[in-house]
Amino acid sequence: MRSVSGVRGIVDESLTPDVVDRHVRAFGVLMTDACDGPVVVARDSRESGPRFRDVAVAALTAVGIDVVDCGLIPTPTAQLAVEYHRAAGGIIITASHNPIEWNALKFVGADGLFLGGELVTRVFALADAGESGETGAGTRSTDAEAVDRHLEGVMGLPFVEVERVKAAKLQVALDCVRGAGGSIMPKLLESLGCTVEGIHIETDGQFPRSPEPIPANLGELGDLVRRVNADIGIAVDPDADRLAVVDEHGRPIGEDYTLAFAVHAVLDRIVGPVVVNLSTSMVVDDVARAFNAPVVRVPVGEANVAHALIERQAVIGGEGNGGVMLPSYHAGRDAPVAAALILDLVSRHGRSVSQLVAAKPTYAIVKAKTARGKDLATVYDALERQFQDAAADNQDGLRLAWSDRWLHVRPSGTEPIIRFIAEAPTEAEAQALVASARAVLDEVV
Repeated sequence: MRSVSGVRGIVDESLTPDVVDRHVRAFGVLMTDACDGPVVVARDSRESGPRFRDVAVAALTAVGIDVVDCGLIPTPTAQLAVEYHRAAGGIIITASHNPIEWNALKFVGADGLFLGGELVTRVFALADAGESGETGAGTRSTDAEAVDRHLEGVMGLPFVEVERVKAAKLQVALDCVRGAGGSIMPKLLESLGCTVEGIHIETDGQFPRSPEPIPANLGELGDLVRRVNADIGIAVDPDADRLAVVDEHGRPIGEDYTLAFAVHAVLDRIVGPVVVNLSTSMVVDDVARAFNAPVVRVPVGEANVAHALIERQAVIGGEGNGGVMLPSYHAGRDAPVAAALILDLVSRHGRSVSQLVAAKPTYAIVKAKTARGKDLATVYDALERQFQDAAADNQDGLRLAWSDRWLHVRPSGTEPIIRFIAEAPTEAEAQALVASARAVLDEVV
């Protein structure tokens, strides 16, 4: 699969060493033409990571590019390393939330952001053309300090009052799903004065459950919260760019509250535009409205949100999947940043997680999916005819919005599926919207 999110596939089936080699060489040719500097290479904890890392390093050095190998680190850590080394770009070998049999390449530009649609399309075109770019041997060096620099940066955020968080002495239950988050999240929480009880902190890539940090996958973390009487439970995905929260009763509150809490923490101190994707909950709009801050919605995909954050001079943004982006630090999804902001919010307001949730309007959000195979343009037309009273947004699939609910139908950029996401005052109403979309999809030939 190729999209603005990079190149993804099942290891040794659709994602092979040859596929990795061709796309990395193409990226190297593009970076050589664009600017000087090395290319940062990093990976998450998946078992195929070291093998694909070796292929990527060999491909880049064959193109004459010097490589800085950062090893096993979170995705946001790698993005920051690109900026630190003044690199021409970066390649991160991670399939993020995808199941264990997947891996992927994410392409980062010199600004530390994922390549936008135009540039990533050029990478794909060069790969398809078989551009080898053989110019000579580049060099390989290593960087073992990237995580420490990231940790130092988060601890220095002006939106986090470290001493107050330390004084709160929060008990935190942590689940890193045996991904790259284990390299930074325990250190961060301990640096913030938290007592940490962790599960799956090892970075061996042996995911013990489906790795996406959605409520259905956080039962074990909820049990841990209740067993140790934790104030909060925190889960991250395998490359630690997304974060989900479990309240003090062991109940997952939904990934959209991650962003809502982070937006609250930042707008408490500075008011400005907020950028989110089209599938983000209205709870973020409610938080922004309380501060008279405008909300801008853009297509799904971190690259889309990141570039809009910069263009709109936004103070914070992200995606409703638990991805928080703080552009004053760097405009990439960052679970350590999200954790620090949320712990600051909890300590500053003196409220439990469940109390913070209860203070905000309540919506039910339903997420469903089905295999691809239909002509979605025809499906979109049919949905617009059926729901003529809704405001239609065609930036990314079709989003239909009413004053108190919305429905988004779009092809996934990371899996071979169609996503249905709906939000309404009650779960039944949200389920009804999804059912309506499914019915239209089934009717279209």
